[in-house]
Amino acid sequence: MTKLVVEVHDASDLMPKDGQGSASPFVEVNFDDQIQRTQTKQKDLNPYWNEKLVFNINDPKHLPHKTIDVVVRNDRKGGHHNFLGRVSIYGVSVPFSESEASVQRYPLDKRGLFSQVKGDIALRIYALHGNDSYPSQIPQQQPAAAEESKSKTTTVETPLQEIPTNTIIDEELPSMPVDKKLKKKKEKEVRTFHSVGAAGHGHDHGGGGGGGGGGGGAPPPAVSAGFEFMKEKAPTVETRTDFARAAGPGPATVSQMQFQKTNPEFGLVETSPRVAARMRYRGGDKTSTTYDLVEQMHFLFVSVVKARDLPVMDVSGSLDPYVEVKLGNYKGVTKHLEKNQNPVWKQIFAFSKEKLQSNLLEVIVKDKDIGKDDFVGRVFFDLTEVPLRLPPDSPLAPQWYKLEDKHGNKFKGEIMLAVWMGTQADESFPEAWHSDAHNISHVNLTNTRSKVYFSPKLYYLRVLVIEAQDLVPSEKGRGPDAYVRVQLGNQLRPTRPSQMRVNNPVWNEELMFVASEPFEDFVVVTVEDRIGPGKDEILGRVFISLREIPQRVESKFPDTRWYNLHRPSLAAKDETEKTKEKFSSKIHLRLSLDSGYHVLDESTHFSSDLQPSSKHLRKRNIGILELGILSAKNLLPLKSKDGRLTDAYCVAKYGNKWIRTRTLLDTLTPKWNEQYTWEVYDPCTVITIGVFDNCHINGKDDARDQRIGKVRIRLSTLETNRIYTHYYPLLVLTPSGLKKHGELHLAVRFTCTAWVNMMAQYGRPPLPKMHYIHPISVRHIDWLRHQAMQIVAARLTRAEPPLRREIVEYMLDVDYHMWSLRRSKANFNRIMSLISGVAAVCRWFDDICHWRNPITTCLVHILFLILVCYPELILSTIFLCLFVIGIWNYRFRPRHPPHMDARLSHAEFAHPDELDEEFDTFPTSRSADIVRMRYDRLRSVGGRVQTVVGDLASQGERAQALLSWRDPRGTAIFIIFSLIWAVFIYVTPFQVVAVLVGLYMLRHPRFRSRMPSVPVNFFKRLPAKSDMLL
Repeated sequence: MTKLVVEVHDASDLMPKDGQGSASPFVEVNFDDQIQRTQTKQKDLNPYWNEKLVFNINDPKHLPHKTIDVVVRNDRKGGHHNFLGRVSIYGVSVPFSESEASVQRYPLDKRGLFSQVKGDIALRIYALHGNDSYPSQIPQQQPAAAEESKSKTTTVETPLQEIPTNTIIDEELPSMPVDKKLKKKKEKEVRTFHSVGAAGHGHDHGGGGGGGGGGGGAPPPAVSAGFEFMKEKAPTVETRTDFARAAGPGPATVSQMQFQKTNPEFGLVETSPRVAARMRYRGGDKTSTTYDLVEQMHFLFVSVVKARDLPVMDVSGSLDPYVEVKLGNYKGVTKHLEKNQNPVWKQIFAFSKEKLQSNLLEVIVKDKDIGKDDFVGRVFFDLTEVPLRLPPDSPLAPQWYKLEDKHGNKFKGEIMLAVWMGTQADESFPEAWHSDAHNISHVNLTNTRSKVYFSPKLYYLRVLVIEAQDLVPSEKGRGPDAYVRVQLGNQLRPTRPSQMRVNNPVWNEELMFVASEPFEDFVVVTVEDRIGPGKDEILGRVFISLREIPQRVESKFPDTRWYNLHRPSLAAKDETEKTKEKFSSKIHLRLSLDSGYHVLDESTHFSSDLQPSSKHLRKRNIGILELGILSAKNLLPLKSKDGRLTDAYCVAKYGNKWIRTRTLLDTLTPKWNEQYTWEVYDPCTVITIGVFDNCHINGKDDARDQRIGKVRIRLSTLETNRIYTHYYPLLVLTPSGLKKHGELHLAVRFTCTAWVNMMAQYGRPPLPKMHYIHPISVRHIDWLRHQAMQIVAARLTRAEPPLRREIVEYMLDVDYHMWSLRRSKANFNRIMSLISGVAAVCRWFDDICHWRNPITTCLVHILFLILVCYPELILSTIFLCLFVIGIWNYRFRPRHPPHMDARLSHAEFAHPDELDEEFDTFPTSRSADIVRMRYDRLRSVGGRVQTVVGDLASQGERAQALLSWRDPRGTAIFIIFSLIWAVFIYVTPFQVVAVLVGLYMLRHPRFRSRMPSVPVNFFKRLPAKSDMLL
């Protein structure tokens, strides 16, 4: 007997349906009233079954007219199984040979309009005759054999297209009786899809027996043109794009890339660390109240304060003392102080309890000498006797200890020490010398410590250059070609030259700058005369201190003011010498520090602060954001050339507060366990966390810290008072492609302290009201954002330890506005995914109009007649439907915070040339041939966009032509038809008109024509202005 074999390989990106952010899926296959199912994969949204289901085929001749129904369900113990998606495959596409079959990915289809379905499933279907043998399990091909077959076998991807089922039936069954044909037509229509070789392609599917064979697809083209996406086919998996195009109300397909299986390594992994907040710990450990999002790490702290009455060791009668703190193989050393018998060090050492190698702590005082250092004295501590200190207790008071010589005899010298056991919540922790940095010098030790930074408070400086009087050019008798140059720090903006060459020029031009506190800079206003190309003469200059400029909080501008212009030789001198000048030119200015604005220093799409500059206009905080940076794993060794691994540290930015964790040296699995807190003023903001490799621990000032990855979390997507603990993938896009540098373990909690204020925030504008009363022009906003980023980077670089420029620019996404074909594709797909929702509603309405489901169509008719009879129910019905849909979707709400999505960003399968273009400098540094090729590609993309814009313009111009008499006959027909309709609607009740129009729209397909309707034909014949273009 002939057998039908359905190999169920795997599924990906399934919809969570168990209420806990996951699902337990199984596959049920129905063929010819034979039902079989796979095993259940517990709590897996990317299940892998690798099972083979075998069905009997009673008559192989009827296989092309049968349907294989594959349904994915969520296994609920003792209850109704949730629907996760389905696939219907027509038997005509089933090959009668195992060698001709290949694994294909099918996007899961919805069961109805309101079904929540996503993901796809990989299947391999074929038929075997009775004399063929088939194993019970899918053979697993060895990796080496798979690589060999991949290198030896090359297949050409067969184009996929949809074939109407009615055509197949009519063509393949000419001898079927008439009654059977009618019976077939009366059966429920099933969408089916088939693999058909296109003309000109004589290749079959490159088969490969079992589950691992098959060759790879043809290599992608070297350059992608326009929005033609790169198609890189997996060795044995083909994506059924034809299936996706015709699939019911699912999302519209833009490209084959959309159905590539997401790499599970780029996903989020939920964890359950042993933190006090998650364990609901209530006990004597006081650190659980403030440091409850991280795992407690115990340290042995040794505070070396000072010493007194140390003996003289040198012949010259001097002593250069330093202290050596020794615990097992770890040794910490203080600075040596020259010629000092009563030294003061005030240094703290911290030894991790997990790495303690001895129960005896030894503190040795030594004398720095040219050769071997001299022994002065020592003190021993038994670690079992060291006290435990728990914040918020006061710091442990240091004590004097007498020093002992090598024989254990005490002498006059003493040292002041404090030794205690504590946690990372101890206030001494950030400043301590850690045992893992035992080989770092004191100069470079500061580059490894954790710190908190604050961005400078920024203001917009508005300068209105109005006019000048009594300018005196060097060449008498010639009117000056005057313009004004205004400079604030490194910011320089010129005005346009005056339209009139007179000694009293008028400009009336406004310039904007970014100023920062403290106001130490001067605004330098210079009037220059353009004598010739590249030759300018300074006519006068004035220095204005920022402290003298009034602040503008409300919309009212301050008064204008006249300033004396001084010659360059006198401009920088004091006021007494300026007053000696009998005559000077004047300039009319209006200056103001606009503190009612928020200075944008990061992209508006993921801003972390939207507060105005003035503290008087700021609202009260609505909550608290707590971030626990626990650890990282699977980091890549970025210093392998130097014989080291990675020196990783984290930087987090929210609002004007930046934090930096300590650097953990030479490890691929760092454990920070540091917790930080921010005040939240707006829930619709984003916190950014980045991980970097410290390249300054060896004193290399010219080195740049390397990027390991970055994570963004939007606060509005978090539930209040809930603790999120996940491993976030650290993804970095490089010119060679997307790379995963490891995973970052974070704990996040957003606590709301003012529910009413937080809810009211959703009705308020995101930016302060000055942005809407006096909006900043577009030509200013990008330049001002760049200047604000430069000021923040320059200020944080001057801190100790410095938060370097490359770190700040990466955290603020300074190059986010640059052109990227990859990002353009991602945005295009985002638009298409939005349009797919509208398209799904249109398809549903089209199914109603064509009576695809008679029961649903009848219900819609009844609802329509009810709304026509009772029009007051229309709005309430619409809002009730929105409410029901929202309640229904609550079960499928996201359970995890957002993260960097490689699939959405088109980063995982980006073409190398696109990445090379994205990382190119501005202006470009590539060769002329590459630039020419990219320019041609950009022209191709622009041509397609131009065509779409032209089509939209044509439709709008046709609508205008209805009443513009550009087509006299068309306009006459339209206005006469409008008059007839006006009279008809006036004399006919509205309900009657609505019923007639509705029944006409919902008429049965028997009364429909396949030709376009009369209104559509009339509209398409109206003239557009496209024929007037050159």
